[in-house]
Amino acid sequence: MGMDRRGPLVGVKILEVAGVGPGPFCGMMLADMGATVLRVERAGAPPMVPPIDPEKNLLHRGREMIGLDLKTPAGAAQLLSLVETADVLLEGYRPGVMERLGLGPDICLARNPALVYARMTGWGQDGPMAHLAGHDINYFAMSGSLMLCGPGDENPRPNLNMVADMGGGGMMMAFGIVCALLEVRQSGQGQVVDAAMIEGTALLSTMIHGFRAMNLWSDRRGDNLLDGGAPFYDIYRTADGQFMAVGAIEPAFYAELIAGLGIDPSDLPAQHDRDAWPRTKARFTSIFAGRTRDEWVAVFAGRDACVTPVLSPDEAAEHPQAQARGMFGRPGGVLQPMPAPRFSRTPGAIASPPPATEVGLDAIDPAWRT
Repeated sequence: MGMDRRGPLVGVKILEVAGVGPGPFCGMMLADMGATVLRVERAGAPPMVPPIDPEKNLLHRGREMIGLDLKTPAGAAQLLSLVETADVLLEGYRPGVMERLGLGPDICLARNPALVYARMTGWGQDGPMAHLAGHDINYFAMSGSLMLCGPGDENPRPNLNMVADMGGGGMMMAFGIVCALLEVRQSGQGQVVDAAMIEGTALLSTMIHGFRAMNLWSDRRGDNLLDGGAPFYDIYRTADGQFMAVGAIEPAFYAELIAGLGIDPSDLPAQHDRDAWPRTKARFTSIFAGRTRDEWVAVFAGRDACVTPVLSPDEAAEHPQAQARGMFGRPGGVLQPMPAPRFSRTPGAIASPPPATEVGLDAIDPAWRT
């Protein structure tokens, strides 16, 4: 499979021991930035349920894939031979699994002292829950953040799997790997990166913890500035059953919102009069319901009101802002987000579509033999 590797991580070699969710997302981010990522699938592993189309499994884009049976001495030995020339090993097994396979950090770092050994788990490598199963919703819940999300009169609501899996997990791991690679340049010594999704998710809530310490945040859902409590930071249904997102926090933006809605400012309570928020929200709700989404888009076009339509994925890809930035593309004929962030000299790129089949060790990128 031909690869078009570009970006600031060109030359970095990463072994990704196959997992699901945050691990592949981390591998995708690093591959998008030019790293040579080799995904090691478990030979003979049961098929995923529901079945996954490998050519549309976008988290696997930009890398080659081989199959090794790591439970056999031969498979473990083959992985260790790859470790010798790798910069990073990324794995997402429960604690102790890699050690039982004879592939733990001590053995791998003995083979390659400069190796970054990156470990992705839900709960971390130790602690009373370390060996338990979990998913995004569980780590989100146990981080203390899920309780704060959702309408006040309903159950807490998860945010797809973007918070713990992708944000607190995959992105935090990518950050940890790059930090460790920079440190290797100074010390020449590798180390273990222990990325726990519960901890990464908790870290994402740092600002809210600051607000709570300043008595600016209530633990009651739907009662705060950023959780739908404020009428100027919420979602409103339009006449055609679509939605508009309002984020007019600053006074100047709020003034533009009020003007766009056709309301006389003197006819409203003060913006931050919390006792009046329910009445103000009811009024906004009624006004937004009087026009279609596209009519409201026209009203707020060009206004600094922080009012935007809520778009579907297909609509987002077609929006002029996304088109101007090339935010989405269709590599392999599949609509998908393009690499981010941007770099002025060394932009990232999708090196290839997701691999449809595994390749043999003799067919992988020659970089692994140097």
